[in-house]
This record gives sequence, structure tokens and C-alpha cells, in this order.
Amino acid sequence: MTLSHRVDSEPTQDKQALLAFISQVPHENRLQWNPNASACTWFGVECDATQSSIYALRLPGTALVGSIPSNTLGRLTQLRVLSLRSNRLSGSLPSDFSNLTNLRSLYLQKNNFSGQFPASIPLLPRLNRLDLSNNDFTGSIPFSLSNLTKLTRLFLENNRFSGPLPSLNPPNLVDFNVSNNNLNGSIPSTLSKFQASAFAGNIDLCGAPLQRCTPFFPSPSPSPSEIPVTPSVKKKSKKLSTGAIVGIAVGSAVFVLLLLLLLLCCCRRRRQQQRKSQKVPASAAAAAAAGGAGEAGTSSSKDDLTGSMEAVGGGERNKLVFFDGGVYSFDLEDLLRASAEVLGKGSVGTSYKAVLEEGTTVVVKRLKDVAVSKREFEVVMEGLGRVKHENVVPLRAYYFSKDEKLLVYDFMPAGSLSALLHGSRGSGRTPLDWDNRMKIALSTARGLSHLHVAGKIVHGNIKASNVLLRQNHDGAVSDFGLTPLFGASTPPNRVAGYRAPEVLETRKVTFKSDVYSFGVLLLELLTGKSPNQASLGEEGIDLPRWVQSVVREEWTAEVFDVELMRYHNIEEEMVQLLQIAMACVSTVPDQRPEMVDVVRMMEEINRGGETTDDGLRQSSDEPSKGSDGHTPPQESRTPPREVTP
Repeated sequence: MTLSHRVDSEPTQDKQALLAFISQVPHENRLQWNPNASACTWFGVECDATQSSIYALRLPGTALVGSIPSNTLGRLTQLRVLSLRSNRLSGSLPSDFSNLTNLRSLYLQKNNFSGQFPASIPLLPRLNRLDLSNNDFTGSIPFSLSNLTKLTRLFLENNRFSGPLPSLNPPNLVDFNVSNNNLNGSIPSTLSKFQASAFAGNIDLCGAPLQRCTPFFPSPSPSPSEIPVTPSVKKKSKKLSTGAIVGIAVGSAVFVLLLLLLLLCCCRRRRQQQRKSQKVPASAAAAAAAGGAGEAGTSSSKDDLTGSMEAVGGGERNKLVFFDGGVYSFDLEDLLRASAEVLGKGSVGTSYKAVLEEGTTVVVKRLKDVAVSKREFEVVMEGLGRVKHENVVPLRAYYFSKDEKLLVYDFMPAGSLSALLHGSRGSGRTPLDWDNRMKIALSTARGLSHLHVAGKIVHGNIKASNVLLRQNHDGAVSDFGLTPLFGASTPPNRVAGYRAPEVLETRKVTFKSDVYSFGVLLLELLTGKSPNQASLGEEGIDLPRWVQSVVREEWTAEVFDVELMRYHNIEEEMVQLLQIAMACVSTVPDQRPEMVDVVRMMEEINRGGETTDDGLRQSSDEPSKGSDGHTPPQESRTPPREVTP
């Protein structure tokens, strides 16, 4: 009897409040809440276990326009989470927001709210997280925020708040930002524990952690009686003694001798540098052409660079070694004459785009800090050169000398995943849609799985900038298998942000640490956040820990990239991929799946929709038009199943 009552219950009053809200605020088509269905099934609405009240309302990026009407959201008295971020809401908050006394998290960032600091917010005693950043609020920040004793995170940056900063001191505040406002005066000691970036952009703020404040009253000028009187000194005319003349002569002779020795040392050092520059290979020309001449020599002797590619012996140090089955036919001298530009400076070296005279374009990677012998280098290269897979960027050739180590790869004109995902976020940008993100993730997983299974190779440096893209958005991993070249002293920051916890201690990468790094890459695709993004919360928190904290507090929808919110009927797939990613980033290596299992699980997600010849869904740049209620319609490209965050 009790169970039947719980299933049939309906948050009637909360439902009426939401219908009143949505009827007065313009919005996207996908918010077509069906008044004949339970409010607990509506998009963005979550109810408690008894289905009797609404405890979470998440409507980020749904094109809500205008002000929030009174007597609507303020009636949701059991609400714990309210997210209206990334919309076009304006005006001030209605005064009846003070009724939301159970609210824990309030996300209003990236809207057009204006006016004074909302007077209702300091009246929410349970508030834990408050984000009003990127709006147009003005006036002062009230001291009454200190009454919010449970507040842990406060974000007020990128508004127009003015006046002095109050001595806020919520006991649990761990994250705070008021940058880019019009605040003035000294920073209270209660807030000086936060980094300088939290206060940047307020030109009239001073005090720790910014520059010291200048005293308001300048130091008084000394009175005439306090000015010390310097006694006059009588000038004496005196001829130099014989000893002084001898001393000056000896000193001059010593100075001239030292000057001659210095000139001799400079000449000898210059000749040594000229001899050394004659040994620098193709990367010197590439660096000079790309403005990177400071990393290499600026000239090269053709006598040292010519010679038959098939010859062996003394000229071997000046050869490019190509792998069988390659598509290129050029030598080191051709590479020297190529025009070049810097593509990027990574953790293992600098990459150049080199365009040869006949039009061939390749990527030349100039390695740094290589710590192995020539024979060890060649053994590693032979293993990498045998790898052939459509989702792995092939290594075409290499060069080894005492001073230079070069690798030659195919040029991928579509660029890297990092540039596509994070570049130019803002107006005019075409978002990377869900189907293409899934395609990149799956193709990258296949390439990494091939390295593990067929090549027995640990990639060692999985990150978004090492996932290169073909024109059809197929991903291909690059810079694989290079870790053995750097010895046991390889610094762990080579994979910062993506490194598995155990790598920090052992400095040794494994197949399981690759799986962890790939899991971070999946989280990056899902959240749109860089693994080292500073706004993830506590100082030093990484992306996996941030996602875990959000999911643990049942705010799963806050995890996903706002650019994905314009697409409908993908929530289930995003949650499934999130579960795979969380398994990959387990802190215990043995609990992480193998890459072949990761590929299999991702392929199962893909089977739900229309597929192309390679087993991936056809990508669409147009967002879905929405449906009646939260349950996908029959024509949806994903089967309707209940989603469990």
C-alpha cells in the first residue's frame, strides 16, 4: 500500500510553479514539458525518492531569455540544486528566492543578470556553492555573505561590483574569485589566503597577495632644523707622489693584459661554436625558418650532409633512416632546404611542419633530453616503425647523431583534438557535436588498443594534443612509445594532467597507466574542460577528482560540456561513456579495464543509432528539435531506456 502511494504521488504544487515559469520565459523547443505527464519525467527536473517534491532543476544552455518571474521558482521550497547557467536571463533575482531555504547549489553564471547583489541570496542558510560570474551585477559585495556558514565556493568574477571588499570569513570557504570587477581598497586578511589570480583585474585593489598598499598619508617632510648640515671642506691642491704614479702605471698594464686574454678566449670559443654548427642537421634549418634558431645552429655544411643514403660507415651519422613500405623519397639535404614552421613545443621535443621543394609536407619532431645510446635508440625506432594501423600516425623515418635526434611523421592537416575541442570557444565557434566526439573517442581507443595488443607498445604520453585528426574526424594517436628514450629519470610532468597516480611515484608508464590517461581524455571530451583547468575547484584538484565529486553529490548533469546541451536524446550515451571513463581512471591499476575491453564497451554504445561503413554513427551538425516530455520519441536515434547517473 505504501509502495503504491509512493509510485503514484505527484509534486503538484512544484509542477504548477514550473509551468508558470516556463510559460512566461522564452526557451528552446526541447523544453516542451508535457502538462499531462509527471513533472518528474520532464527534461532537467529531478524529484526525491517519493516523487513528492522537486529537489533539482538543471536547465543550462537552454536559451532561456528575459527575467525570472516572481511566484514561480521561488515556490520550489524543497529545491536543493538550481542551475540556469549559460542562458540569456536578465534583470535581478525575484525577492521570493529567499524561500529556497533548502538550496545547496546555485549556478547562475554566464547570463545577463544586472543590478545590485541579490538581497535574497544571503538569506539561504544551507547554500554551499554560489556562482554569479560572467554577469553584469553592480554595487557592493555585502558583508552578510559571511552568514552563509556552509559556503565552500564563491565565484563573482567578471561582473561590475565596486567598492571595498568586505571581510568575508565563511569558515569552510575553499574556493573564491572576484577577479575583473571594479573593487578598490585593501584585501581583508581573511581573504589573503587565496591566490593573486582570484583578485586580478581590480586595478584599485591592494594588499596580500597583490602588491602592498601605499599609505594614505605620505611621510612628513623634515623641518629645516632637522636637515643635517654638511660642513664645508677646504680644497687642497696636492701633487701625486712617485708611489702613486708607479701604482697607476702597473694597474694600467694589468688591465691591458686581462683585456687581451679575454679577447683571446672569445675568439677561441667562437671557432668552437662554428665547428659545432657544421654538425647540426635538418632541424637547424627548420628552427631558423620557424623563428626557432635559438634551439639549434644557424648554418650547416653541405659536405657533412650529402652522401648516398645507402652508404654505410663514416657518413652514417648524416643519414635519414626510412622504414620499409614508406611513401617518401627525399634525403637530409632536401629536408635542410625545406621551409618550416613551428607546430608546437611538447614535453618530448619541438615539432615542425616542413614543406619540401617538390611540395611534400611532413612533420619533423626534434627530440630533447634523449638519454640512450645510438643502438638503443635504433632498437626503439625499429619497433615503432613496424606499427601500421589507420588510427596510429605512422613513423616514416628517423635521424640520430650525437647532437640531434629527429623523427619524421605524416602531416595531419586537420590538426589536433586539443585545438578542435578548446580552440576559440565563444561566439562564431562551431561546437564539436556529440557524434563526432564519440567517433574521435572510439577511433583513438582502437589505435591505442592496437599499440597494446599487436605492437606490445606502451604509448606513455596520451593527451589531447597527441590525438591528431583526419578530415573525416577519425582520430590517430601520435608520439607513441617514446618514453624508453628518456631513461628512468623521465620527469613525471611529461604527462601532467593525464598521468596515472602511480606514475608520479614510479616514473614508469605501463599499459594500465595508458588506460588511465585515456580515461582522462574521455572526461575531457565529455566535460569540455582541459585536465589542468584552474576553475575546477580546489587548488591542485585534477579532472577525475572533480568529476567524481560532482557525480558523488548527484549533480551528474553539471559534468557535461554546455556545448552538448543543445543536442537531444544523447543523455544516456553520455552517461554510459562517463561510466567507462570513470572505470578507466580508477586509482587502483588492476581495477582498470584493458583497452580491448574499452573498445568493446564503446562499440556497444555506438550500436544504438544509424551507422556508417566503419561502424560509427553518421554525424549531424543539427541539434535535435526536442520531444514531448523527457522520454525520447520512437523516431529517436537512441533506444529509450531509463538513465541512472
